[in-house]
Amino acid sequence: MNSGLVEHLTGRNRTRAMRKIRVLIIGGSFVVRRMLAEAIAADPALEVLGIAAGARLGLAKIEQGRPDLVVLGGETSKGDGSGILAAIQRAHPRLSIILFGEEKERRLDRSAANSRALDPGRLAVAIHGIPGGLIATIKRHGVSDEEAKAPRNLGAAIEKVEILVIGASTGGPDALALLLSSFRADFPVPILIVQHLPPNFTRYLVDRLAHHSALGVQEAAPGDRLLPGHAWLAPGNVHLVVARDSQGVCVRFSHDPPEQSCRPSVDVLFRSVAAVYGPAALAVVLTGMGRDGLAGCAAIRAAGGQVLVQDEATSVVWGMPGQVSRAGLADLVLPLGALGPEIDRRSRERWPARRRFEGESEEAPCR
Repeated sequence: MNSGLVEHLTGRNRTRAMRKIRVLIIGGSFVVRRMLAEAIAADPALEVLGIAAGARLGLAKIEQGRPDLVVLGGETSKGDGSGILAAIQRAHPRLSIILFGEEKERRLDRSAANSRALDPGRLAVAIHGIPGGLIATIKRHGVSDEEAKAPRNLGAAIEKVEILVIGASTGGPDALALLLSSFRADFPVPILIVQHLPPNFTRYLVDRLAHHSALGVQEAAPGDRLLPGHAWLAPGNVHLVVARDSQGVCVRFSHDPPEQSCRPSVDVLFRSVAAVYGPAALAVVLTGMGRDGLAGCAAIRAAGGQVLVQDEATSVVWGMPGQVSRAGLADLVLPLGALGPEIDRRSRERWPARRRFEGESEEAPCR
C-alpha cells in the first residue's frame, strides 16, 4: 500500500494548523543518521531539531531543544542503545520514541522498549528500515506542545480494549498455539481469529488450540455471542464478521468473494471489527505470506484502535506482518514470545483515547 493511501485511510492527510513536528535523531551510523535526517527534512510537516551520535549528547539535546519525538537509529557511538532508551523513558515518560533499523541489526533492549515507565500514549514503535513507514509513524506519534495543550489531549478520554482480533497464515497454527497458551482463563475480552486454512481443516486446529489453552476455543458459527475468555476461529471458505444489537455483539458469516485470494480474509474481519468496536479494538498480525491484513489494520488505526505485529526473526514468513510494519501501522513489532504478555497488559489496562475518524458504520443487527 502506498503512503498516500495509508495517510488517506488513517486520516493523516489533513492539513496541520500547528507548527512542524520537531524530531531529534540519536544513534546509528553516520550514514543512517544522514539518511534519516534527509528523509525527515524532506517532509514539510517535519523538522529535524538535531542529530546526536552518542547518548550523553542526545540527552543534552532533549533538555535543550525539547523535541516532540526521538528517533533512535540503532546503537549509539558508544554502543549504549538500550541505555539511552531507558534513560529517555525515565526522564521524559511522555516523549514518543521510534526505534529505526533492521531487526537483525537492532540491539536495543526490548525489555526497556516495553517498560511500563513509558506512558501508554507515547509507546515506542519498532520500524524496519523503511523511510516511508518511518515518516507515517512520526506523524502519528509526534505531538507538538501546542497540540498537547489542546482540549483533545492524550488524557482527555480513556479507552479500554473490548475485542482482540488475530490474523495469521503460513506458520500460523504453531504461532497461535504458543500465543493462546500464554493467556489465563480470565482473559478479559473475546478473541476472533482468521487463520488461512481450507474447509474442514479448521476443526482440527480448534482441537489443538483448545488442548494448549485455558481459554474456551471453538469454531465460529453464525449467531455466537462474544464473551470474554473465549476464542472463535473462522471456518474455511467463509468470511467472519461481527454485528452489534441490543444484546451485545455476535458472529456473522459473509460469502462475499475472496479478498487477497483469501476466504476467510483478515481484512474483512478487521474492517468489520473496526466498524463495530472503533477505538476499543486490538488487532494482531502473526506470521504469514502475502498482504492480507494490511487494509484491515489501516481500518483499525483509522477507527482509533491498536495494532501489534510479529517480528521478522520469529515469523516463518514475514509477509503479512511485514507489510503492516512497513506501512507504519504497527504500534509495536514484537517477537512471538513477547506478544502474549503485551496483549494481556493492553487488554487489562485503560489507554489514552485516540481520535476516531469519520465514515464508520456498524454491521446490521444480529439475526
